[in-house]
Amino acid sequence: MASSPLTYNDAGVNRVAAAAALAGARERIRGTFTPGVLGDLGQFGGLFHVDGYRDPVLVSTIDGVGTKVLLAREAGRLDIAGHDAIVHGVNDVASLGAAPVFALDYLAASRLDGQAVATLLDGMTAACREEGVALIGGETAQMPGVYTEQGIDVAACVIGVAERDALCDGAKIKPKDVLIGMASSGLHTNGFSLVREIMTRRRWTLDAVPEELGMPLGQLLLAPHRSYRRPLMSLAKAQWLRGAAHITGGGIPGNMVRILPQGCRALINARTWKVPHLFTVLAQAGKVEREEMFATFNMGVGMIAVVPRERAGLASDICKANGADAWIIGEIVPGERGVEVQ
Repeated sequence: MASSPLTYNDAGVNRVAAAAALAGARERIRGTFTPGVLGDLGQFGGLFHVDGYRDPVLVSTIDGVGTKVLLAREAGRLDIAGHDAIVHGVNDVASLGAAPVFALDYLAASRLDGQAVATLLDGMTAACREEGVALIGGETAQMPGVYTEQGIDVAACVIGVAERDALCDGAKIKPKDVLIGMASSGLHTNGFSLVREIMTRRRWTLDAVPEELGMPLGQLLLAPHRSYRRPLMSLAKAQWLRGAAHITGGGIPGNMVRILPQGCRALINARTWKVPHLFTVLAQAGKVEREEMFATFNMGVGMIAVVPRERAGLASDICKANGADAWIIGEIVPGERGVEVQ
């Protein structure tokens, strides 16, 4: 029996630490506010006014960064995990032709580390400012027993808006359309559990410099998730974007198939781009088969846009003008709904 009265702190939840961590971030969060934000922080719900649309549709997504957060914490770069949580959601929303407008965050750990929370929020707020997204609310949770003592998780919900008749959800994709691949900046936020297993078996650390790479492994693995908002919104504005696949968990086949209508098959020629050397090194180090690599990683292609064949060249130019290396990687053909990577 307890000899003295129990408190929440005795159970592992420090309310004072939580309040202090959030108090220090309030001004940075307010720095993301855009004209659509109503009210202030601390309410039970974030308020946002959508203006300027005839028939608006809200587009929502929520995701985290997977076990990349473990490597980010080990490297002292939790800001990258915060950044990636926002950008991942921004890309999901923009792939439907919607403009991302606000976000909500979720931070959870066994015990709150004020510096860790501040660093995560630094990355999130910086990404929000870059993408024009207001961070209007969220949740910070302490859950001893659910998370390990050093464990921490981050996720973000991003909301966008588009005109109903301007949505690019893949419904208009048809045979002869062309696939435009946009270069990734590395692994982005997927496949890190496999990477960590490879690192364990090879006894690699983040500071390791594999001879095949010539630079620290952590520098490549923790490259921030690239944003494709600008090229996607430009293609949508030109009315050339028929659909787009954000290449995340499931790799190229598992994500491309999500936007294909019945009767449409995507043929992708993997020889049309140079797979970054990091993926080759990981495949060799872990003896990972080609099919497994393409089903797990983006293999150097972070976004695939589907455009009319007659606009393919100009669409590639638009992507490049908006900061994304891009090239034609395949086409849509008649057939059973699915994806072939040749």
